[in-house]
Amino acid sequence: MIYMIPHRECVYHPHRGSWYSGIMDVMEVFVDTQEEMMREAARFFKTRCPKKDEATLIALSGNLGAGKTTYVKGVALSGGITHPVTSPTFVFMKEYRLPEKENTFENLIHIDAYRMEEPQMLHTIVPKDIFADPQNIIFLEWPQRVGNVLPRIACTISIETLSGTRRRIIYDDNQ
Repeated sequence: MIYMIPHRECVYHPHRGSWYSGIMDVMEVFVDTQEEMMREAARFFKTRCPKKDEATLIALSGNLGAGKTTYVKGVALSGGITHPVTSPTFVFMKEYRLPEKENTFENLIHIDAYRMEEPQMLHTIVPKDIFADPQNIIFLEWPQRVGNVLPRIACTISIETLSGTRRRIIYDDNQ
């Protein structure tokens, strides 16, 4: 079962290393299974619209095994990607072409910064035009590893393990 609890608060951003100076909208969602996680990811994806001048960057935070890649799999499935979506931990980035039918984005980019030893590696590995293309939606795992070189983040999603397969997903819409 999924519970949505919208609230407003001032939040610390680990990837920025500072407190957000204003009040923002935050929403919590609780999921009990991987299937619910993927349905929630699909719901989120369908609500996003491309920006006019840059890619839509979504920061995904959570411990190892929290469900970050499962979340991206849910987005990919809802976007019409039928081949397996796997973690890009050892290749850093995977790019998927979204079928044109019913998608507002053309490309799903999945980046895993866990193994990046310093923030500047992001721009060495990921071409800058990836971040400039408004038709890209980018999901970046481990944003705190590259936080000081990131372009503007549209939304931060934190996934917390509560017990077993139960997760709390916290959305912080930075727009």
